[in-house]
Amino acid sequence: MITKGSRAMAKLDIYLFSCLSDNFGVLIHDDAAGVTASIDAPDAAAVRAALAKTGWKLTHILTTHHHADHVDGNLELKNETKCLIVGPKGEADKIPGIDIKVGGGDMYQLGSFEAKVLDTPGHTLGHISYWFPEAKVAFVGDTLFALGCGRILEGDPNMMWDSLQRLAALPPETAFYCGHEYTQANARFNLTIEPGNAALVARSKEIDALRSAGKPTLPSTIGAELATNVFLRAQSPEIQTRLAMLDEQDWKVFAEIRARKNRG
Repeated sequence: MITKGSRAMAKLDIYLFSCLSDNFGVLIHDDAAGVTASIDAPDAAAVRAALAKTGWKLTHILTTHHHADHVDGNLELKNETKCLIVGPKGEADKIPGIDIKVGGGDMYQLGSFEAKVLDTPGHTLGHISYWFPEAKVAFVGDTLFALGCGRILEGDPNMMWDSLQRLAALPPETAFYCGHEYTQANARFNLTIEPGNAALVARSKEIDALRSAGKPTLPSTIGAELATNVFLRAQSPEIQTRLAMLDEQDWKVFAEIRARKNRG
């Protein structure tokens, strides 16, 4: 599907597609500037098919982190298109074909649009996210999911909590795209942690309907996640009480939620 953001006369087109077993691929396109970026490159064939469907020519790959299901298509696509690969400087030695290294606080100009790079470590130590303020959209890789967050594979819970808070601080209307379709399973888990959250109950039903119709659950918004995603809601008295952690530090409550999801 294609959604659009606007900046003056320019527009940012976004094309979402499924690939591999449960990954999302995303193309973003600024027609006025003639640029198209793939957010990560999970699978070269899937990206190539999406380009053929849209008629866009790949000029960039914006990499969030080094895991194979996000970079396996890098070299094949670069060899075919001569695209520039932008990626996290903290993981540059693990990003195939990287040309431009960026980190938190950097700005990267993609056509008419400026992306602000956010450090979002935890899932991996060098993980970054790309926020396009004027298009009101962010690409967050495997840090934040719709109703979830990534596994903490290289960092620690405090680090991941800080990264999630960095994303939670974006304007609530910000749409975001993540790396995987885990939303339905996440919803079921969320309801074990905060069953009294009416907004979560309603959202879970909406997600079931979307998945039954074969539709994706993305994009979500930061505002929707703040209201329903238990991984962002460690300060909730209901959650703290349910976990017997009333008045505990938020990151420790988050750590317990993440641990329970890991066990589930």
